[in-house]
Amino acid sequence: MDEWKSGMVLEVPLAEALTEHVRSYLAATDFEPAEPGYAATVMLVRDVDGKAAAPSPYSDGGKVEVFMLQRAATMAFMPNAVVFPGGRVDPRDVDPRLPWAGPTPAAWAQELGCPEELARCIVVAAAREVFEECGVLLAGVDESQVIDDLSEAHWEKERALLAQHAKSFSEFLIEYGLVLRSDLLSLRAHWLTPVFEPRRYDTFFFAAALPQGQAPDGSTSEAVIADWVDPRWVFRQADEGRVLLLPPTRHNLGPIAEAADVKALMAEAACPGRVMLEPHVKEDGMVVLRCMLP
Repeated sequence: MDEWKSGMVLEVPLAEALTEHVRSYLAATDFEPAEPGYAATVMLVRDVDGKAAAPSPYSDGGKVEVFMLQRAATMAFMPNAVVFPGGRVDPRDVDPRLPWAGPTPAAWAQELGCPEELARCIVVAAAREVFEECGVLLAGVDESQVIDDLSEAHWEKERALLAQHAKSFSEFLIEYGLVLRSDLLSLRAHWLTPVFEPRRYDTFFFAAALPQGQAPDGSTSEAVIADWVDPRWVFRQADEGRVLLLPPTRHNLGPIAEAADVKALMAEAACPGRVMLEPHVKEDGMVVLRCMLP
């Protein structure tokens, strides 16, 4: 396993299908990059030892598993890729009425390096996506509790409304008298899609421990496979060409693969400086993507 370390220069081979597109970008004098949209993604993790659920079939000796989705081939962005639950921010989630536990939006703004209103949107987006895409709710009736039973039918109905954009996540939590548990999220990384891509996202990666009593599922139209996996297994599958694993995902899987347990992983200091791969032409003419990891 080749975990990518802080401070190293990361060099990624460019997919053959993109080579000519990137060469055209490098030769252009009037290129207008796409404006990136803000997004959040969540690495939902659990300990292998002592968990009540059956072991994942995708194990390889690691101590911590992470919930991942394989995106449907029909998706416009990253089709077939193995990813964490995530998606775009929703401006409707900037609602000061939303009960909030943990670091304040102002504190999150300082950690994320963005305005407070945007920080609120990003944190809410992280919680919304992990509920919408895998049914895990990072909220409770007060600042010290988390919902532990989502078996009743109305929860699934709310997930469907969120997926259809018929209701905002803030509206949903306020309606049910729930408090957003932002303290359950830990910032891990910040990646920006390369400038030459036609569809770009400015994405914040978070980690969250699976709340007791909850169980994720794959009830989302955006994925064809959803399950707990050992990062070591994912690395091996990617190296053998069986799954598509993009650089930001691989970078964030490394610390999970090395973690002794979830508690240790969540206590690790993150390196949230923004990362963006940039095209580089080597002496032999080969085009690669490069960046320095923060």
